[in-house]
Order: sequence, then structure tokens, then C-alpha cells
Amino acid sequence: MPGFQSEKQIVRDYYAALSGAEDSATVMARFCHPDLIWRGYHPVGLLTGPEAVAAQFWTPIKTALTSLQRRTDLFFAGRNHMAEDGAIWVASMGHLMGLFDQPLWGIRPTRKIGMLRVGAFHKVEDGKITEEVMYFDLPHLMMQAGQNPFGPQTGAHLVQPGPITHDALLYHDAPEAEGAATLHAINAMVGDLGDWNLGLPLEEELRRTWHEDMIWWGPAGIGATYTVPRYAEQHSGPFRKSFTNRSKTGHLCRMAEGHFGGFFGWPNFTAEFTGGFMGMPATGKRVEFRVIDFYRREGDKLAENWIFIDLLHLWAQQGVDLLDRTVRIG
Repeated sequence: MPGFQSEKQIVRDYYAALSGAEDSATVMARFCHPDLIWRGYHPVGLLTGPEAVAAQFWTPIKTALTSLQRRTDLFFAGRNHMAEDGAIWVASMGHLMGLFDQPLWGIRPTRKIGMLRVGAFHKVEDGKITEEVMYFDLPHLMMQAGQNPFGPQTGAHLVQPGPITHDALLYHDAPEAEGAATLHAINAMVGDLGDWNLGLPLEEELRRTWHEDMIWWGPAGIGATYTVPRYAEQHSGPFRKSFTNRSKTGHLCRMAEGHFGGFFGWPNFTAEFTGGFMGMPATGKRVEFRVIDFYRREGDKLAENWIFIDLLHLWAQQGVDLLDRTVRIG
């Protein structure tokens, strides 16, 4: 089966151009289809066309974070197993790093290094990027600026590293069988997750598809956690107690290459907010979750998970604009 070299090279060239001095709108027009569909986190959201993305995302980012560079920890490609056409997508995860010299959406600058966690998926067709998902952990940057929008988190807050194996930059195509094994492990985990009604004790359920020393690199506001028992205690357990009547998982793209894989949705699932979470009281409202997940497989189980959740969008659905409230307080 043909590999993904041409699609990977397009995205790598696109990244290099965006990190350079060239005008973002010019870069976007060169690499992206005129009808580009772009999905991003709060406060940007859904955009159409390269010009809108350049104006509403890249121009604010590059103005605020000067001397911008992309620090990529994970890069792979694959065919989308959620779509009949099996289109090729290229995914990456890492940080946009720069000097935080100007305000960004009201967040005050520090004149120090700023690290913005980013996860992205790019659909490449006929030499152009036709769809792009750019999920960014804005609360993580807010915390670096001393403007934490949340209360105490259950996991650890830190600048998150790439995989412990340091082998996730798949610029050369990986063996197809390895990607198939990773996709199988991800599908098994998603199947167990279901709508949280597998009927097993939580830790027993998790051990079916996760290594005992798994690492869950969660978003700012929840934090990172390590080992099955601590993940159950510090995130999965509290999360499931807070949200009920979970829908089935719906992904727009799910793919894998080598030992790495991932997926995203718009939304991934919905649930009713029936218990307190992250210091916020229950509302009983049904909310949607916009999520990107990246995974590393070891053997036949999952070992690491980097996850991006649009928590600002989550709380905006409850009528609380945490970004606006936090920057107003200063």
C-alpha cells in the first residue's frame, strides 16, 4: 500500500512556513484549499477559509508569541478509519513556543517564554490541506501568565513531555502491521469505554486495555496522572461521578501509524453535568466535549495518552466565560 510521504512533507513544509517570517495569510493560501474547514478551541471555534484562520488564529498567536517556534513531540499519518473514503490525515502534537510579549485574547504578557500545548490533525487531498483541527490548551498558557481560570486540579500541572521512547517523529513511514496493532488497541479501549456501563470496577476495566504504569497527560485544569490507580482516583473516577447519561463516542477521524495513534471529535461525546466538577456546581445541562487524544502503544496495551479538552468551551456551555472573567479580574 502506498505510504504517506507526500502528505507528511506538505504538512512539514506548512509548519516551517508558518514558523517563518512570511505573512500567515500568504502561507495559508499556498498550502490550504480555499474552502478549508478549520476547527479550534475557545475563543476561536469553527472557521472557513485560509484568510479567516490567518486573521483570527495565526495573527494573534504570532503577535503575542514573538520569535515563534514549533516544538514537535509527535508526528504521524494514517488513513481515517471513521470515513468510507479512508482519506489521509497527518497529526502532530507538541508546543508552540515564543516570547510572550503582547496580550493574547486578553491574557497578559510575561515577557518570558510561553509554551502553548497544541494538537493538530490535517486532512490532505490532492496536495492541499482541506480540513484542519488545531486544539490548543489555552488555560495552560494562562497559568504561565499567573491567570489561572480554574480552582485546584486533581492531577499535576507541568510542561508535558513527549513519549518516554523519544521515537514519535514518524517522518518515515512505519510498518503497516504496527499501525494496525495500535488501532486495534485504541478501538478496544474505546469499546470498553462505551457509555460507562461495562459493568466492571473502574480499575479492572482500565487494566483490560492500559498498562499498569500508564500515564495520562491531561489538560490544564485537570492535570496529568500516573498509574492505573492514580488515574482512576485523580481523573476518571471523579469525572464519571460528575457526568451521567454519556452518549456513545463519535469521532470524525481515528487513525494510527507505528506505535502511535489518535482521534478527535466535534464533539467526541455529550453528557449531563449532574455532579460538581473542577469546583463548579452541577447544572443538570447536557454538554458536549471537544477532544483530541493521542496514544502510545506498548505491546498489546496503551501506555501513554496526551489529551486536549476544550474546558473553556465546556464551561461556556454552562453560561460561564472563564476566559473573559479571568482576564477582567487581571
